[in-house]
Amino acid sequence: MSPRPSLLRSTLTFSGATFVSRILGLVREQAIAYAFRVGTQTDAFWVAFRIPNLLRRLFAEGSFSVAFVPVFTEVKETRSHEDLKRLVANTAGALGGVLLIVTALGVLCAGWVARGFAPGSIDEPAKLALTTSMLRVTFPFILFVSLTALAGGVLNSFDRFGLPALTPVILNVCMIAGALWLAPHLDTPIMALGWAIFAAGILQLLVQLPALRSLDLLSLPRWGWNHPDLRRIMRLMVPTLFGSSVYQVNLLLDTLIASFLITGSQTWLAQSDRLFEFPLGIFGVALGTVILPSLSRHHVSTDREGFAKALDWGLRTTLLIAIPAMLALVLLAKPILATLLLHGAYTPHDVDMAALSLSALSFGLPAFALVKVVAPAFYARQDTKTPVRAAIAAMIANMVMNVVFVALLFSLWHTPAQDGAGWLDAIAKVPGLHMGLALASALASYLNLAQLWIGLRRDGIYVRQPGWAAHLVRLGVSCAAMVAVIVACLVAWPDWSAWDAVTRIVRLGIVIAAAGGAFAAVLFATGFRLGELRAH
Repeated sequence: MSPRPSLLRSTLTFSGATFVSRILGLVREQAIAYAFRVGTQTDAFWVAFRIPNLLRRLFAEGSFSVAFVPVFTEVKETRSHEDLKRLVANTAGALGGVLLIVTALGVLCAGWVARGFAPGSIDEPAKLALTTSMLRVTFPFILFVSLTALAGGVLNSFDRFGLPALTPVILNVCMIAGALWLAPHLDTPIMALGWAIFAAGILQLLVQLPALRSLDLLSLPRWGWNHPDLRRIMRLMVPTLFGSSVYQVNLLLDTLIASFLITGSQTWLAQSDRLFEFPLGIFGVALGTVILPSLSRHHVSTDREGFAKALDWGLRTTLLIAIPAMLALVLLAKPILATLLLHGAYTPHDVDMAALSLSALSFGLPAFALVKVVAPAFYARQDTKTPVRAAIAAMIANMVMNVVFVALLFSLWHTPAQDGAGWLDAIAKVPGLHMGLALASALASYLNLAQLWIGLRRDGIYVRQPGWAAHLVRLGVSCAAMVAVIVACLVAWPDWSAWDAVTRIVRLGIVIAAAGGAFAAVLFATGFRLGELRAH
């Protein structure tokens, strides 16, 4: 049996493939910004895309993955290959059957779903009708991409991280083609994005099948609802619907509240979320994906020391990446958005609005990333209660803070000229209130992390390894050097919206290279060595 790759190597494999996907995701955002002006149609699209995408993350990549991988790993490590193959077939049959019903209901009841998730659109019949039409096209995405997530979970358990991480490239390529090629040929151009999502769902599943065949795990799905391992997965999955997906539920609440805000708020939030997920997906999700099978193996073999070391490695690596990424995104939100999106139908006002929510959301990046690493420590031990309690508390806090922050910003920013017939009419006239939703999500993520951390310490899961004090000091000094460089560059180049695209690209490249160089130089000068990131 060949030796398992190190956690660092597996993470770099996953991150490299995800990096390609996220780069194309940014190109996708540029294509959409170029082709469609921010307004009613783009708001309708982002609602129609966010709903199936949220269900995908909630059921497939969220609760399903964290429930499936530990059970699958246990069967893989302790039983025969035929048992493993039977588990995959039964899981595919049950998951596919349930989601086929969910998809059918979503398509048939698209109008009610649109009203429920974007009630602020009810008074705008054209916007509601467009959202409904797009939902009928995009909703089947949840079925195909959930089966894709099942295949990805199997491949990840065999330490094959590259293909699952690279698969989302297909979605981005399809949406780019839809925006730039298909849209001009349709009576309602924005519908091209909906059909692109539908096609991408099918293609993403198809590209995974040969890899499953190579592992001799590809067979026809079976219903098998009474299969004992499948029942265990289901029991674990139900509570993790909350525990692994609090961020997605918060996004859903943001979508609902944003439907009452000024037109464009849905689009600005969606663009902020896309840029925020660039570092989160490359490193946070990568670390969480890679560490879950490793922790599950250590738990099955009762290797408490290996479990603690793997978790400690994940925490250190996450902080090393997430803290500087957070500082850079908060400070460079406007330059990044101007460089990536300020062309075609996109305006400087759109840059300013999206920068508000990106800065606020980025403040929570370390917490979002650390949750991706800490939560698997519970899931690997098949403990779902602790993450559920933490997630519910964070979700309730997020709901309260959404209202508080929107109201606070409204009281600070509105003018008498923006008063309307009522409070809802007034908030629909004040730009920038969506920033409150992003800030609430960021703060709720820290509450979620704090509760998980308390659970780690209470259950004795985490044993701190030597060297943390030096690690934190090096990280703090390096981040200070990086921030000093960024601030100096922003003082020298304050008005990013006034330049042409080439100038913005060159100057942003200079800022990122100088800031990253300063961070790395100080980090290594204070004693950091790459060997510290190696773990098995």
